[in-house]
Amino acid sequence: MNQINLQAYFDMIKKKTGKTPADFRELATQKGYLVGGELKPDIKAGEIFNWLKDDFELGRGHGMAIYHALKEGIE
Repeated sequence: MNQINLQAYFDMIKKKTGKTPADFRELATQKGYLVGGELKPDIKAGEIFNWLKDDFELGRGHGMAIYHALKEGIE
């Protein structure tokens, strides 16, 4: 994903949930998906998608954007 597409996704996610990528990083840390700021190697994209779908009603594209942010350290 390029930065422009990601920003468009992040803007829509913020509008829908009130949360930024940094907020999702904090929540992911609390859930144990991130350790030391990095996505744990045993955490698969599907697990992140399911969490975001269940807790925030985010679809696959938005989930992919957040997963990418978690994986790449984007805040």
